[in-house]
Amino acid sequence: MNTPASVRDHPVHPMLIVFPIALWIFSLVCDVIYYAGPHNAFWKAVAFYSIAGGIIGALLAAIPGFIDYLSLRDRGVKKVATTHMVLNLIVVALFLFNLGIRYNAMPSSDMLGLALSIVAIAVMFVSGWLGGSLVYEYRVGVSTPRDAREIERRAA
Repeated sequence: MNTPASVRDHPVHPMLIVFPIALWIFSLVCDVIYYAGPHNAFWKAVAFYSIAGGIIGALLAAIPGFIDYLSLRDRGVKKVATTHMVLNLIVVALFLFNLGIRYNAMPSSDMLGLALSIVAIAVMFVSGWLGGSLVYEYRVGVSTPRDAREIERRAA
């Protein structure tokens, strides 16, 4: 099933999700370096900006993801996609809150930010598992041989 949010028959959503995932995981790595090391403020700042970049990337990835979501017709697939979407919204909300407490630099917020990152990334992994299920089990965004013939016909 080809998705409507695609460029030259390549789904856009999977191309964009790598950025927030990588940035949020990197922010957690920066936090671990900060707390395990000499508490160098550089790592705290890098974690902050990685979270901010991840939020921007997630919002950009959500646009084609939602367009693809609207095209789903099968109820079972739509249920999995809805859970995937809701979990992603929870992750973004957790990182927005995390960014806010880091921005306000409350003294008690240091460990809270780390804890929020861990929880948000755990939820993100579950959501990613569901996203993988949509592709590998339900074939969302995967061209079938019939779709491939149509693509070849249009290219000729």
